[in-house]
Amino acid sequence: MLTNLQTIQKLQEIVENNPQQYQAVEDLFEMLRIYESEDEKQAHLWNKDVRRISAQQVKLARSDSLAEKFYYLNKRSLLFDAKIDFDAYLQYIEFNREPEKRFYLPRRKQILPIVQAMQKLEDDKLDLLSISQPPGTGKTTLGMFFLSWIMGKYPMSANIASGHSGALTRSFYDRVNILITDPEYLWADVFPGVKKAYTNSKEEIIDLEKKKEFATLTCRSIDATLTGATRCDKYLYCDDLVSGIEEALSKDRLDNLWEKYTNDLKSRKKMGCKEIHIATRWSVHDVIGRLQEQYKDDPRAKFLSFPALNENEESNFDYMYGVGYDTKYFLDMRESLDDVSWKCLYMNEPIEREGLLFPEDELTTFNGTLPDGGLVAKYAACDVAWGGGDSLSMPIAYEYEDGSVYIVDVVFNKGDKTVTRPIVVGKLKRHLPHRVQFEANNGGDEYCDAVDAELRKANIRLHLTHKKAPSTSSKLSRIIQASPDIKKFIFLDKKHRSKEYAAFMKELTSFVQTGKNKHDDAPDSLAMLATMIGRRYGKVTAIKRPF
Repeated sequence: MLTNLQTIQKLQEIVENNPQQYQAVEDLFEMLRIYESEDEKQAHLWNKDVRRISAQQVKLARSDSLAEKFYYLNKRSLLFDAKIDFDAYLQYIEFNREPEKRFYLPRRKQILPIVQAMQKLEDDKLDLLSISQPPGTGKTTLGMFFLSWIMGKYPMSANIASGHSGALTRSFYDRVNILITDPEYLWADVFPGVKKAYTNSKEEIIDLEKKKEFATLTCRSIDATLTGATRCDKYLYCDDLVSGIEEALSKDRLDNLWEKYTNDLKSRKKMGCKEIHIATRWSVHDVIGRLQEQYKDDPRAKFLSFPALNENEESNFDYMYGVGYDTKYFLDMRESLDDVSWKCLYMNEPIEREGLLFPEDELTTFNGTLPDGGLVAKYAACDVAWGGGDSLSMPIAYEYEDGSVYIVDVVFNKGDKTVTRPIVVGKLKRHLPHRVQFEANNGGDEYCDAVDAELRKANIRLHLTHKKAPSTSSKLSRIIQASPDIKKFIFLDKKHRSKEYAAFMKELTSFVQTGKNKHDDAPDSLAMLATMIGRRYGKVTAIKRPF
C-alpha cells in the first residue's frame, strides 16, 4: 500500500503530464489536505501548483462544465492556503466579487512584491517593513486587508493602527470592520468560528472572540492619547504619520512627530511585536527616513519604495480596469508640480528644499539645438567609478564665444569598466573634445590610458589627462565652490534627455549642501568640468609701463 507521500508523488507525475485531467488535479488537492497533518509546510507549498494549474485550466478547458469544475477547485485550493498565505487570502476573500470591483487581482501584478514582503513579516523573516508609494495607489487598502488577516489568525492578540488624524484612523476602523463582517467578503470562510465580540466606533476598537483589556484592533491617531489605553503584541501599523506638506517643511514639527512616534507608539509594542510603516514620503526627516537610517544595516528590516514611473518613464501603477494611473497621468502630474514635490510625493525621493544646491528650476535648459557658430572648445570630465553603487560620470561640454557652456551629452553608468569603457570611447569618438580629464584616484589613471589606447587604435588622438581628486572631506567644498559656474551651464531640457542624462540630472538636482548625499558623482564631475574650463584662461593683470 502506498504512503500518502507516494500517492502524492504519483499524482504529481500524472498532473505534470496531463494538467487538463480534472480528476487527477482534484485527487492531488485532496491528498494534500490529508498530508497537511504530516507536513504542513510541504502540503501548502505543493498546493501552489494546484492553484496555478486550476487557474490556467479555467482558461484552457474545452468545455464550460470543465472550466466550471476547475474554477471551483481553484477557489477551494485558495481557501486551503488562505489562513497561512497572504496572497491566497487576498484572492480568496474577494472571490465572489465582480472582477472589476475587486481590489487585489486588478493590482496583483504590480503589488505582489509588497504582499510577499508582508508575508515575510508573518513568516518571521522580518521585524520591520516600510512601504512607500505615490498617493492613491492602494497602499492603505492593502494594509487594511493585512490587518483583517492578522486579526483572524490571532483573534486574542492586540494590534494598533495609527495615522496622522482621527479621520484617517476612523477610515481604518470602518474598512477593517467591513472586511470581517460584510458577506461580500469571504473572511468568515477563512476563519470559521471566529466571532466579532465587541466594537466601539467612538473609541475605534474591534475585539474578536471576547472583549479584552487590549482590543484585537485599536485605531488611534498619533495625536490622540495612547498611554494606558492599549498595547500591541502582534503588529504596530503606521500609515501616513505626516499630515501634509506644511508639517513636512518644518524640521521642528518632524522632530516633534518622531518624539510622538517613539514615546506614544513604539513604546506600546511588546517584545516580538512586528511593525509596518506605509506612507507617501515627504522628507528625509520623516519617520520612515529616520528608521531607514537607524536600521540600515539590519537584515530584518526592509524598506520598499515604488516610484510612479519606472526607468523607462512608464507607470508602475497602470492597473487593470482603469483603477490605477497610466503613464500619461503621471507625466501630466510631473509637469504640474514643482520638481521637489514631484520627487517626494510621486518618486519616493524625499529631499530637502532648503539644502538643495542645484534646484531644477534654477538651471538653464535648451532643446538640443546648439548655436550656429562661435564654438570655442569642447571638453569632457570623467569621474571614474569603482563599485559601491557609484556611477561613472562624464559630462561633455561645448563652450561658445559668448562664454556659454552647453552640456550636450553625458555618460552616467553604474557598470564596471568592461561596460563603461566602450561607452566612454564611443562618446569621445562622437564629440572629439579638445580636452579630456580623468580623475586619477583608485586606478583612474589606468582607465585613462586604456581609453587612450582604444582611441589610438582608431587613429584618433585626443588630449587626455588624469589628475588626482581632493579628499572626500574637501569634495563638498569643491562642489560648493564650483556651484556658481555649474549653475551657469546650459543643460538639455527634460524632453530631450536620454535615460542616462535624466539619471545624471536627477542626482545633480537632489544634491544637498546640508545633510547626507547618497551619491555625488554628477555634481563632482561637473565641478571638475568647471575647473577645467576656468583654467583654460590665463590670469592677465594690467600694469603700468615701466618706460
